[in-house]
Amino acid sequence: MSVEIGKILDGKVSGISKFGAFVDLPDGSTGMVHISEISQSYVSEIKDFLKLGDEVKVKVLSTENGKIALSIKQTQPKPENKPKKKSDFKARKPYKPAPPVTSPGDFEWQSARPEAPSSFEDMMSVFKKTSEDKISDLKRSSGESRGYSRRGMKK
Repeated sequence: MSVEIGKILDGKVSGISKFGAFVDLPDGSTGMVHISEISQSYVSEIKDFLKLGDEVKVKVLSTENGKIALSIKQTQPKPENKPKKKSDFKARKPYKPAPPVTSPGDFEWQSARPEAPSSFEDMMSVFKKTSEDKISDLKRSSGESRGYSRRGMKK
């Protein structure tokens, strides 16, 4: 019996490593089943799925450079994906939008401020004024204004 790509063959597990299992084929050659091709489910430890001497059905995936890649997973029936029932989902509360904001003063952070300017130019003028006030306060506290030091004496 020759080894051809796509053929399903019977084999015997002859070795197990961290990355896969080696399988002796009927024609005397040995192929390898990668860990990702062992089962439909997640395989953490190959020893949980295969033991030395196990008889397995394998599908030939490729034969390159004298290496034979095999799959056990592709010989097994695929698990059915059952559609989930409505009862499988958690009961969710329906979405309720937040109550509409009637005026800008409805929020705490806005209620402490004076009425907000409506245009960009108004906002810029307010920003410039507050910036100038802050700078003058800084100068006053550091003593840089009018050439006086902190003690009130001329520099």
